[in-house]
Amino acid sequence: MEQYPQENKMGVMPVGKLLFSMSLPMMLSMMVQALYNIVDSIFVSRIGEDALTALSMAFPLQNLMIAMVSGVGVGINALLSRALGAKQSKTVHRVATNGIFVVVVVALLFMVLGVVVSEPFFRLQTDIESIATYGKTYTSIVMIGSFGLFMQVLFERLLQSTGRTMLSMISQGTGAILNIILDPILIFGLAGMPKMGVAGAALATIIGQWVAAGLGLFMNLRHNPEVSISMKGFKPNLENIRDILMIGIPSAVMISIGSVMTFCLNQILIGFTATAVAVFGVYFKLQSFVFMPIFGLNNGTIPIVAYNYGAKKTDRMKKAIRYAIIADVTIMVAGCIVLNVFPRELLQMFDATEEMTRLGVPALRIISLSFPVAGFCIGLGTVFQAVGYSMYSMIISLIRQIFVLIPAAWILGRMTGRVDAVWWAFLLAEGASLTFSLYFYQRVRRNVIDPLEQEADAEKSTVRA
Repeated sequence: MEQYPQENKMGVMPVGKLLFSMSLPMMLSMMVQALYNIVDSIFVSRIGEDALTALSMAFPLQNLMIAMVSGVGVGINALLSRALGAKQSKTVHRVATNGIFVVVVVALLFMVLGVVVSEPFFRLQTDIESIATYGKTYTSIVMIGSFGLFMQVLFERLLQSTGRTMLSMISQGTGAILNIILDPILIFGLAGMPKMGVAGAALATIIGQWVAAGLGLFMNLRHNPEVSISMKGFKPNLENIRDILMIGIPSAVMISIGSVMTFCLNQILIGFTATAVAVFGVYFKLQSFVFMPIFGLNNGTIPIVAYNYGAKKTDRMKKAIRYAIIADVTIMVAGCIVLNVFPRELLQMFDATEEMTRLGVPALRIISLSFPVAGFCIGLGTVFQAVGYSMYSMIISLIRQIFVLIPAAWILGRMTGRVDAVWWAFLLAEGASLTFSLYFYQRVRRNVIDPLEQEADAEKSTVRA
């Protein structure tokens, strides 16, 4: 049986096997999460198209919460893995406890926002009373109860930073599966429960998140000895908090840009018809089944690259990057094929009307053409995050989703008067993303990876001498 030294497996296990062992559980858990998102919308669509449209409009606020905790999680993950690679145990503890502190503060902020902004957010978007009512009900519940979401993601990131991705998968998967089970029970009033509609969908969501958070806490306390999360005697460390936010905020902005993009694109689409908004919402649910495995793969890649960056093992860094990008593009090509071949069948899962099908088929086919390029760019973005250059990822996301996608969608829609033309803006945006991703990657190679490789070679030469 193959044996590895006592050093953490991220520094010694063959890179291909390591990437597979770390990423597969996370990819599976992300796919379960994506499946939950799809099933959630399938059940809600049975209430009516207005309910589905309301959930589509609620996405920006939900995505903003996920963006903030995921961004902080990226900062914690990268700093922990780097400290582990450098064998700095005290730094590991400080990063973990200060990371917990930051996440708790952000969670409390969003719980307050859930009370304040839910109704104005929907009144700003639509004057259709049923959509606004559904949206306010759903959004207020998921935001006020969001502490479970923040703790769930935090504890999963702590497990991921030490390579315990299987435990992370169990935590996330348990919450998502519970969510799927509770959805029909609470939405339609099965098993003796009251019929709660969209409120039931929201309640199922937060119950799943709280259960996953509790399981994640238990696994960290019992099975993650390299990271101590004891808060006894804790005092905020401004340097650690700053470092977490320096890496995490660009990542959070990068993800939350999707909220701004979705909000703006919904406003463009509703100028054509509310059904177009529902179509875009369905697309987002379906594309998550393609993108979530990519994010799982890259969440497994970041600690590998960061650990070996800290350990100055550049050959392992470059191998992990290469393998991850190949896998990213392969998954995206498969997703593009599925959405082009089976668009009608996918839309019928959401009880699509004839009009929704008419608008949705070209939407799925056109937007999915951008998937392979997106996979390549996401892979390069992983490198930026792992070595502390998350700002590059943020700039690329701003260019893609705000400075190119939204103006292009508005111009194409106004010039043609056809909603189908709006979808071509996604291809233009990915072209811009590819250009800047390649430019920034060359800078990282020149300024970070190549000098580190030269430093490592010099140290090896000194040892041999």
